[in-house]
Amino acid sequence: MEKDENTLILIPKCEDYMGYMLDIILKLPRIEKFNTGNEYKNSMYRLLSGILYINKSNIQSKIEHLNEIDVELEYQRILLRVMKKYGLIDVKKFNVSITKISEMGKITGGLLKFYAKNIKK
Repeated sequence: MEKDENTLILIPKCEDYMGYMLDIILKLPRIEKFNTGNEYKNSMYRLLSGILYINKSNIQSKIEHLNEIDVELEYQRILLRVMKKYGLIDVKKFNVSITKISEMGKITGGLLKFYAKNIKK
């Protein structure tokens, strides 16, 4: 099985992002920790699972998993905006989180283009 260096970059970035977000989630008010926080954690775990599947699948499946990853990243962006709007996180934490998501999104987009181009060959 091929080992794509770009794919492996996503794993430590996702781990770093998850650690940062889990610290934020643990500091949320109790009700939000169990509602929004739980939903956010589940989304992060689905994101990590999708990233891990990329290394284990063929090109067509990689594209499907990358699309799933992209959806999870967009979902998390929306949850972050809602959390910021209602004052659950401050602007600095919001900006750091959005930056981390953006980095993973750029890598995901690059991988999508790469595999989409290679599937046609």
